[in-house]
Order: sequence, then C-alpha cells, then structure tokens
Amino acid sequence: MDRIVLVTGARGMLGTDLCALLAQSDWEVVAADIAEFDITDLGQTRAFVAHSAPSALINCAAYTAVDQAETERELAFRVNRDGAENLAIAASEVGAFFLHLSTDYVFDGTKIGPYAEDDAPNPASVYGASKLAGEEAVLSALAEHCIIRTAWLYGIHGKSFPRTILSLAQLGKPLRVVNDQRGCPTYTVHLARALAAIIDHPHYGTYHAVNSGACTWYDLACAAVREAGISVEIASCATSEFRRPAPRPANSVLDTSKLQATFDIQLPPWRHGVAEFVARWQEERRS
Repeated sequence: MDRIVLVTGARGMLGTDLCALLAQSDWEVVAADIAEFDITDLGQTRAFVAHSAPSALINCAAYTAVDQAETERELAFRVNRDGAENLAIAASEVGAFFLHLSTDYVFDGTKIGPYAEDDAPNPASVYGASKLAGEEAVLSALAEHCIIRTAWLYGIHGKSFPRTILSLAQLGKPLRVVNDQRGCPTYTVHLARALAAIIDHPHYGTYHAVNSGACTWYDLACAAVREAGISVEIASCATSEFRRPAPRPANSVLDTSKLQATFDIQLPPWRHGVAEFVARWQEERRS
C-alpha cells in the first residue's frame, strides 16, 4: 500500500514543521493549504483528497484567531467545524486514516488538576466552541478517527508567544506577563514527531499531546529570555489586568497518560522545547 500522507494547513506553524519531518521519512507528502483547496468547500475537498488518494490525512488547518473569533463566529465555525467535517467525509471515502488537531480551549479551565480526554468539554470562547463543534462533526462523519488535542502551541514558523516575548525583550523595556494561567507549552517540532509516530501505528480515539510538565505564561517568558541570554525585567501580573475579548482558561494542563499508554509516546519536558526554539530563533536572526 502506498504511504501517502496529505497534510492540510501545511504552510502554518505546525504544518510546516510536520511536512519537513515527514519528508525525511518513507511517507510521500502532499502538502496542501488554502491555495490548493478550500476545506470549507465539500466539493473541492472531495476532489483534492480523491486525486491525492492518501492513506493518512492530518488536518492542521484551523481558524486560530482566538479574540477575533468573538466577532467572526460564522467564519470560525465554517473553518473549524465544517472544514473538519468535510475532511472527515473525504477521508472516509478514500479509506484514509484521519488525524484531526484540536485544542485545550474545548475546556473552560476551571478544573483543579490536569484534564483527561473523558472530562466534559465546556468551552468558554467562540474559538473553543468552534473547535469542539469540529470534534463532534468528525465523530459524526467518521467513526474511526483520531483527534489530538494540544495546547499552548509555538514554533519558529509564524507568530507565537515566545517569539513575541523575545522580540520585546530585545528592546530592553520591562515586561509584564500573566502568572495565573497554567498550561503545557508545546513545541511544534516535538508535536510533529508525535503525529508522525501516530500515523505509523494508528489507533482511533481522542488523545492529549503536549510537552511534559506545566508552567504559567510568566514562567515561559522567563525561561525564553534566560535561554536567549537576554537581561530584561519581567514582572508577573493577573489575567484581570489584561482585558481580552475572549476568555482564557485558567487551567490548560492536559493529561497525556492515554497517549503514552496507547502509542508509547511522551513528548519531552517543555523547557527542552523552549531551548530548541530559542536556538532556532537565534540561528534565524544570524542568517
């Protein structure tokens, strides 16, 4: 059987690293983004997937503008719900293993302790509601699927919290960073390795995949500037001091024991991801 993997959202932050990683394996990679076809159009989606004839389809495409989603609800649901459903339908028609990326935002963040896969979702934002609707649409369209929830994703290709912090830190002005939201910073390269391993030995169901350990945004900012060797004052503050259109979960920590038990996969500690990211960031600046 041909080992063809179709990656949607291929030019995004995760998709770029994932395609680069898979290209070094024995998978033939079909990289697709909006220029190739529109996942919100079922006809285009069916035609492209049928032509590509993948044995695996990884959906990294998503509407991720969390604050904008509060006023762009229709667009967020069209991409995150309808797009996911269309891809699931198309994957089922060609018999492809379908892996769909979701988010910690399906939870409201009020739980004490890490969220497990079977905890009841209760999104507090439009973005979270659209991603949960996407999960439900995939489940309805394709019983045999794999949903991977991740959180606090960052990478070298595109905008991310560590990149923003490092850019601001270079200006030398004091920074204030939220210290009452807790999660698992996840480096795109590490998540990409996990996704590649999953399609090599596929299992169905919903799983959480994040770098191990947890911290606050303040902890992450301090780790990034320390790793980069930048001396700057960083003060901690409360979420209430930064008014945002969309609420953020206070607790985004995800339990990954199911991922480890099923696939024997455990992502590295989050500080390792920060170190690798900063090294690539510094290399990018030198080139």
